[in-house]
Amino acid sequence: MALHVSDRRSDRVVAIDGPAASGKSSVARELARRLDFIYVNSGGFYRAITWYLLRKNIQPEENDLICAALDAAALTCLVRDSESRILVDGRDPANHLRDDRVNKTVSRVSRLAEVRQIVSQKLHDCADAHDVVIEGRDIGSVVFPGTPYKFYIHATPEVRLKRRAAQGERDEIAMRDHDDVSRAVSPLVIAPDAHVIDTSHVTIEQVVNEILMQLREKRLPSVDVHITMRAPGE
Repeated sequence: MALHVSDRRSDRVVAIDGPAASGKSSVARELARRLDFIYVNSGGFYRAITWYLLRKNIQPEENDLICAALDAAALTCLVRDSESRILVDGRDPANHLRDDRVNKTVSRVSRLAEVRQIVSQKLHDCADAHDVVIEGRDIGSVVFPGTPYKFYIHATPEVRLKRRAAQGERDEIAMRDHDDVSRAVSPLVIAPDAHVIDTSHVTIEQVVNEILMQLREKRLPSVDVHITMRAPGE
């Protein structure tokens, strides 16, 4: 199998994995800003595909219809304001990615091998062209196993439930966790060489600074790493 360009330049991919509401999106976005990398939310890709299938009234169990619909769809990845976006048939579904129907359906869509293969290809396309911080659930373990910069972000279930509630969302954390770890294709796991961080009782800045220090120790090339340390309570 031919290598992606990004397979050969995986030292420019920072992988941030973790369960729902662990804080990985906030951490990855701020880390990308500090590194001047492109921020890529792989979950947004799955949500865009889920939104598209729901618009066509295709259910996650209708595998043949899903494959046909995705074969016909034009999925385009672009970068806007240093963040990746995905268009489906020229439409930007960004305002609908957190709709209740999408929230309830995305875990079932994302477990499908065909969908995961499409998203993996799009992530590699983005990494072929840019230095990236990519967050998701299988980035370090499956999509970019060759990157030396792997981080796993987690928090207690109680903290994660509070975060979801504060966002005004009604995700069932326990159900999402079960779906993530039990799916047959690319389940959520901690990569053996990932640096694990518990975000339950620390700030985003503290987590980002810890990652930056790890990246400096791992000698992330050609990056001027600025670490901002603040006293507790500031």
